[in-house]
Amino acid sequence: MSINRVIISGNLTRDPELRSTQSGMDVLSFGVAVNDRRKNPQTGEWEDYPNFVDCTMFGTRARSLSQYLSKGTKVAIEGKLRWSQWERDGQKRSKLEVIVDELEFMSSRNNGGAQSYGGDFGGNQGYAPAAPAPAYSAPAPMPAPAPAAPVIDASSSVYDDDIPF
Repeated sequence: MSINRVIISGNLTRDPELRSTQSGMDVLSFGVAVNDRRKNPQTGEWEDYPNFVDCTMFGTRARSLSQYLSKGTKVAIEGKLRWSQWERDGQKRSKLEVIVDELEFMSSRNNGGAQSYGGDFGGNQGYAPAAPAPAYSAPAPMPAPAPAAPVIDASSSVYDDDIPF
């Protein structure tokens, strides 16, 4: 058995591109910048290193969401990884991208609240959407969450300097 699930959050690096396949299926492509924190060995300071992730969404939700997404939009995404390979000008090329199953807006234009389209990461209760919600079919219900882990006061942690991320 193998598991292919990924969850990321970050900001769109460019305006999304909406296109259609020959069969008429909508395809939305966009990039997300996800920061990785590392300690600089020379300065000892923590620094953000961006990772740029290509993302693709299919179907009617792709068309609906394309009007609400733009460069800089903060989103949380759940999906699966897909590796593609092709040849261009005699050179073999490949890429790893996220096929988006769920997308949540982490901030809105009007109120700073989270909005969810296609899934719920648990952060959108009580927030009014900034624009009318696009039509989509609801996903299957999520299983009940596991019992909460014990609360640990991270501000007093003695391990802060030992964590590499």
